[in-house]
Amino acid sequence: MSKPETEIRIYVACLAAYNNGILHGRWIDALQDSDAILEEIGKMLNASPINGAEEFAIHDYEGFEGAGIEEYQSIDSVTEIAAFIGEHGRLGGKLLEYFGDPEDARTAMEEDYRGEYSSLADFAQELTEETTEIPQALQYYIDYERMGRDLEINDVLAVETGFEEVHIFWRR
Repeated sequence: MSKPETEIRIYVACLAAYNNGILHGRWIDALQDSDAILEEIGKMLNASPINGAEEFAIHDYEGFEGAGIEEYQSIDSVTEIAAFIGEHGRLGGKLLEYFGDPEDARTAMEEDYRGEYSSLADFAQELTEETTEIPQALQYYIDYERMGRDLEINDVLAVETGFEEVHIFWRR
């Protein structure tokens, strides 16, 4: 599986400074635990040009491979998403984008993942050959591309992460 192409990080901004027309914030590695991120946010707020700054927001992010991060998303949620992407790379980001929930994405990865194929047709061919004995005379008449499309409509989720990189998951 492909790992993230960039560092997984968030840009956290001081809202007191922002509301006063000053850009003050810090890029923070999102693969740390929540306490470490909150500590870095605290240091950033303490260094704010506005005394007593307490509020922050996530104004940007990188390396989340398509998964979205909200401006006021909890740091615990950010670390959970970052850890999943750190473990599963682009595929993890695509699953989070599709499911919208880290727990559903994790369940799909752990319980429903069938593997990586060059195409949906390759998966259909492998599945057919594993489950059915095909007479030699009929092998060249089977339309695996059409079978793959039918499988995607009814039975599988196909996640494309690159050229000839299709990950297959059983649908629940």
